[in-house]
Amino acid sequence: MKVALGIEYAGERYCGWQKQNHSPSVQEPLEASLSEIANQPISVFCAGRTDTGVHATGQVVHFELSNLRPKTAWLRGANNKLPSDISIVWAKSVKDDFHARFSAETRSYRYVIQNSEAPAAALSKKVTWYRRQLDETLMSEAAQSLLGTHDFSSFRASSCQANTATRTVKHISVNRVNQFIFVDITANAFLHHMVRNIVGCLLKVGDKSERPGFVNHILTLHDRTKAPDTAKPDGLYLVGVGYPEVFAIPNPCNTPLGHNLA
Repeated sequence: MKVALGIEYAGERYCGWQKQNHSPSVQEPLEASLSEIANQPISVFCAGRTDTGVHATGQVVHFELSNLRPKTAWLRGANNKLPSDISIVWAKSVKDDFHARFSAETRSYRYVIQNSEAPAAALSKKVTWYRRQLDETLMSEAAQSLLGTHDFSSFRASSCQANTATRTVKHISVNRVNQFIFVDITANAFLHHMVRNIVGCLLKVGDKSERPGFVNHILTLHDRTKAPDTAKPDGLYLVGVGYPEVFAIPNPCNTPLGHNLA
C-alpha cells in the first residue's frame, strides 16, 4: 500500500531535505522513525527538496509498505520518535499512481521578512531581518512582472541541475502585517534558489535602491551574474503543494485566507 504524509519542519539544524554524508538532513530521521513503526525499511519521496536552513509547513511525502498500519501509527507513533523540529501533521492512504513529486501541479513558498530597527531574538533563523525601510507596495508592483511562463535563468543558482529554466508563476504577492512582510509565490515548479533570488531583487526595489522595473529587466537578461545577491534561507517556507483533486491531498494554501494567511 502507499501512504502520503504532510510534514512540517524547522530547517535551521539541517542541511536540507535530502540525506547527506556530511551533515544531518530532514529525510534521515523521518525515514528512521517510519521504518521503526512499519517494522520494515522505508524510503520516502518528497514534493520538493528544500535547501539548508529552509523550513516547511506544507511538505508532502509518500512511501510504500507491505503491512497495513492505522493513521494513528504515523501521527502518534512516528511523531513520538521524531525530533521536536520535525512533525507529521496528517496521514492518508493514496492510490498507487500517486507520487509526491511527479503528481504535483504547483508548489507554494512564503518568504518572511522582519522589517524593523532590531531583530527579534525569538525569531532567529525563522525570519530574515532587514533594517532599511521597505516599501511593500513597490515590491508588489515589481513582482507582477514575474507572473506567467518565463525563462528564469536570472533567478537560478549556478549549481541548478534542471534541464530547463522555464517555469510558470501562477501567483505572487507582497503584503505587510505590522513589521513583517510576506512574499508568497506559487509556480508549477521552482529552480534551485529561485525564490531566494527573486526576493533578493525585490529587496532592492523595496528599499528604493532600484525602481520596480528592475525586476523585469533582470528577468529578461537571462543572466544570474547581473542579479543581486541571493536572500538568506532563514525566512523561506514551503507552505503548500497542489495536486489534482482526485488525490484529495490537503493543501494549506487552499484555506479561505489563502496566500494572505499571516
